[in-house]
Amino acid sequence: MIIETINLTKKYDKLVALDNLQLRLEEGECFGYIGPNGAGKTTTIRILATLLRPTWGEARVCGNVVGYESRKIRPLIGYVPDFFGAYEDMVVQEYLEFFAAAYNITGKKRDQIVGDVLELTDLTYKRDALVDSLSRGMKQRLSIARVLLHDPKVLLLDEPASGLDPRARIEIRELLKELHRMGKTIIISSHILPELADLCSSIGIIERGKLLFQGSVTEAVRRARVGTVVHVETPDDSEKARQVLANLNAVESVSLRNGAVIVNLREEVNDFSFIARSLLDNNLRIREIKQEEVNLETAFMRLTKGIVQ
Repeated sequence: MIIETINLTKKYDKLVALDNLQLRLEEGECFGYIGPNGAGKTTTIRILATLLRPTWGEARVCGNVVGYESRKIRPLIGYVPDFFGAYEDMVVQEYLEFFAAAYNITGKKRDQIVGDVLELTDLTYKRDALVDSLSRGMKQRLSIARVLLHDPKVLLLDEPASGLDPRARIEIRELLKELHRMGKTIIISSHILPELADLCSSIGIIERGKLLFQGSVTEAVRRARVGTVVHVETPDDSEKARQVLANLNAVESVSLRNGAVIVNLREEVNDFSFIARSLLDNNLRIREIKQEEVNLETAFMRLTKGIVQ
């Protein structure tokens, strides 16, 4: 087990940031950590990065206990915070050489490693650019390049795509996919749920310091699925359509949302072809009928309550 937390709890006076967190990650996993602001994601990552001590409970990284064996943990991890520090007077290559020296990487080996991480993060052409002149997306890639210098086993990424434009997000996602293929264990917190579904082999959903779910995206979606939901759009009277459908035995409930009729079928009902027949029998035209897709975003909304600290 490369990452494990046992009853991990962090309190700030009366505020409980983490409440008996139990996480278990195998080597090579790409783990998406999901939760609203204030849920405890950053606190978890900072504890695993040995920057915070838990109030009680235990966190282990590669078998080493945070707080007692932190010196053994630090060479094994790479931590990317959500905001990049300011290094106005350094160029990209100097920045990476500085951190390589901090890990006692010297001489030709340092030149080789710096060149390798610049190539991996597609920053070779920016090696002579001032760090402060880089866009936010490039700074995030440089931050990832920095933590790869010492070839860590575990990458801890706190909102790496926050504030990036769509192209920069795609570039970061492709870089993380490549790192995952290289065998890195990755923990990534993010609010951009569709990208986590595409990237991560497993996810955890946390709210108000409590872990509500840990498992695959498929399992999260399955758990969130509660019956079939059908969206109906008609160019005619939506309220009349709602009333017609609400009287059908197979329908659990009906509501209106942005002009569309949202039909929740009873749990045992899967075939919704009767909806079209009922509307046509009542002289109501149909623009569109579609089943609601249950994805990671839907699962997140149904498994959480919207509670923040």
